[in-house]
Amino acid sequence: MKAITTQALDVLSQAAAGRARLRANWDIHAGATDPVQRFCNAIEPGSYIRPHRHGEAGKWELSIALKGRVVLVLFTPEGVLTDRIVLSAGGPTFGIETEPGTWHSFAGLEPGSVLFELKPGPYDPAVDKDFAAWAPAEGDPRCSLFEAWFRTGALGSGPPIRTP
Repeated sequence: MKAITTQALDVLSQAAAGRARLRANWDIHAGATDPVQRFCNAIEPGSYIRPHRHGEAGKWELSIALKGRVVLVLFTPEGVLTDRIVLSAGGPTFGIETEPGTWHSFAGLEPGSVLFELKPGPYDPAVDKDFAAWAPAEGDPRCSLFEAWFRTGALGSGPPIRTP
């Protein structure tokens, strides 16, 4: 049995804060082959999650805020910013299900933020995500500029940079 406790989430958040990517996952499921993937995802402010979609048929994603606040950011296929939905452990929006094929990303809005995520498995990293060609890959020096744009930029605006 795995209990999702305040202490466990605090430890996960501390791990995220100490990593270069400013994120940490804790898998609740037993392994990548499980038919239902469930995990806690700690996302600190400044963490860059490259915009992506889950293109495989039936690969929806449910995200619920357990601690803090995280924003789900939605894009058109060309990278135009279309919506921001704040998920907060204090409400009013606690969670959201993202449909298959939706271009999206997340950004941490306050330290110690943790999402519970649930999605169909099995998990195969080779096909789990299609990364947006219009967004820089993780590690690119432009990532912080891009993350700031999708966290605070005007809805209807396009990417602040063009990737090759």
